[in-house]
Amino acid sequence: MIGRLKGTLLEKAPPAILLDVSGVGYEVDVPMSTFCNLPEAGAEVTLLTHFVVREDAMLLYGFATAAEREAFRALIRISGVGPRIALAVLSGLTVEQLAGAVEAGEAGLLTRIPGIGKKTAERLILELKGKLKGAAFAGLSSAEGASRADIVSALGALGYSEREAMSAVKTLPADVGVSEGIRLALKALAR
Repeated sequence: MIGRLKGTLLEKAPPAILLDVSGVGYEVDVPMSTFCNLPEAGAEVTLLTHFVVREDAMLLYGFATAAEREAFRALIRISGVGPRIALAVLSGLTVEQLAGAVEAGEAGLLTRIPGIGKKTAERLILELKGKLKGAAFAGLSSAEGASRADIVSALGALGYSEREAMSAVKTLPADVGVSEGIRLALKALAR
């Protein structure tokens, strides 16, 4: 099993990269969250990996963080969710957003991802509940985490992207209620 690669980044063509490790070029598929944080070609990169061996191919998936790899592995354990859909999920949502959506039962947030329908979103919520350790709103009580997820959902309904909503929610006081949180988040987003 290949668990980690460290080498020189040769090429970037979403969602794949080419990584030179001691003269061997590894083609690695990465989620957009990892892809966007990669340096320019020629720089040294370290990725945590997940190696998949199929009858017709050997595929390597790379991740910037252990949380991303853990979420990917949790996703591909779910019936009907393969590596491509798992990459799409991690490209559309951060691990924190995914965990927040799962814990809050927000199927609507998951259905915005290409390839995820209502039934798949509900299955993801059912199967992932409590399995994404230390992710979204870590250290908060479940009520606080649910309030934050409600605020993110409301901001999404108002037309803000998940990234904008999550960044606004991170600036809120810990004990804020939903209505007050929405008001403060809108104020932060207006700046």
